[in-house]
Amino acid sequence: MITINKEKISVADFKRVYEKNLDAIDNEEAKDVTKNLDLYINYLLKVKEAYKIKLDTLPSYKREIATYKNQLAAPYLQDTSFIADLVKDIYFRTKNEVKAKHILIRTSKDAMPKDTLVAYNKILDIRNRIVNGESFEKLAVETSEDRSAKGDAKRGIPGNKGNLGYFKAFQMVSSFEDVAFATKVGDVSMPFRSQYGYHILKVDDLRPSKGEIEAAHILIKDTTNASKIKIDEVYNRLQNNESFEKLANLFSDDIGSKGRGGKLNRFGTGRMVKEFEDAAFSLKNVGDYSKPFKTRFGWHIVKLLRKHPIKSFAEMETELRKKIKRSSRMQMSEKAIINKLKATYKIVENEKAKQILNQKNIRSLSKDSLQNTILSINDKKITQEKFVDYTKNRRHKPIFVLFEMFKEKEILAYYKENLIKTEPEYANTLKEYEDGLLLFELMQQKIWNKSSKDSLGLKSYFDKNKANYNSNELKTVKGEVMNDYQNYLEEKWIADLRKKNKIKIHKKQLKKLINYYKD
Repeated sequence: MITINKEKISVADFKRVYEKNLDAIDNEEAKDVTKNLDLYINYLLKVKEAYKIKLDTLPSYKREIATYKNQLAAPYLQDTSFIADLVKDIYFRTKNEVKAKHILIRTSKDAMPKDTLVAYNKILDIRNRIVNGESFEKLAVETSEDRSAKGDAKRGIPGNKGNLGYFKAFQMVSSFEDVAFATKVGDVSMPFRSQYGYHILKVDDLRPSKGEIEAAHILIKDTTNASKIKIDEVYNRLQNNESFEKLANLFSDDIGSKGRGGKLNRFGTGRMVKEFEDAAFSLKNVGDYSKPFKTRFGWHIVKLLRKHPIKSFAEMETELRKKIKRSSRMQMSEKAIINKLKATYKIVENEKAKQILNQKNIRSLSKDSLQNTILSINDKKITQEKFVDYTKNRRHKPIFVLFEMFKEKEILAYYKENLIKTEPEYANTLKEYEDGLLLFELMQQKIWNKSSKDSLGLKSYFDKNKANYNSNELKTVKGEVMNDYQNYLEEKWIADLRKKNKIKIHKKQLKKLINYYKD
């Protein structure tokens, strides 16, 4: 449609810019295609001038664009179908809760393969013993490296024998939660790994979630007969219609809640000790209170203040998406993208070049000896030197783990570098931002700075155009004059740019476009 010097600009390029703001224009004159084409040509001439004087090489410009690219690329690094399915799964795990017990054999996150194999075989042997009839709880006490299984006799804390009670979404690490909800009731899972080590778990129950409640309690911090007598006295006073809040304030030993009439923070299952949870969730009506009951903390009476049942999927979807984005599960989305890219790209590891991974002094090898290609992604070749640089500030992880991390980082980097070729919307948005940033700097240099510093030029412009203003003194109308002077400088500059560049408008295409927008 337009040719500037030897560069052709298509109808589609103009239409994209023209249509972007069409709905916001409320008068026909401003919608005029020919006028908008003139403005578009002016815009293109300014951008060309910015590149000509190398504004794109400014360090500040490069930093700004690098930051923006990362922000703009972020949504493309998320697998939307994966996230959509995950939100549905998380809602199911919010609407329902699972009861499980587990056994843990610890390994560090960066354990060597031989060490992880020892741990895996150990827990696999424990699983086989359970499948062959031995008690899960007995073996949890004997073998689990989760201290809570055995408890702490010295501190009077009984062991849970591996029992974790009921839990739902976001209450366990994601890998544990995934396996728990995927295992059938009564089954023992195969060994699986979390950040803590290898686990097996047995699912005892799956039930609809009880939601959350607000409650208040009165606590007597002792389990002796004297304390039982005291809590019974409080209960009798409640039965005689005395205020729960008043009695909590007078008698409760829970310093954190007594000043609020015993009110606790909102909670769901799995947050309180079992006896307290059972008593609180057994209350049917708001205002009901329990009989005295005992936990390891002492004697309690609990009152139901409010129920919060699980909301519908439509009501919770936005909230769940936000929780997922804040959680480690977003790494799973990125991992899903990487796995798709691995299947799409031609990725070659040079086994001979990878032999440097076996050298203990890998980080002190000379650069000259590290110029072989260690990894290639399609047409991109990555040297040993780049990998070694990557390892230098990451000494806390084994080299073989770092290589896998490096490979995934390079796959994502290659994907981001090529987004401009594969994602038109990304390319167009980035180009608009790049050009806008350049134009801001260009206008700063050519117009704004010049008009603010050129006091003689401003005075001369005012003297020639005094008839257009309501004052004969520049200082009283300086803002208005400054604005007009800037417009004058810009018009003069644009005229000069048009003289320096050869512009050709293809009239048949323009006429066709005008008719298109008339229809």
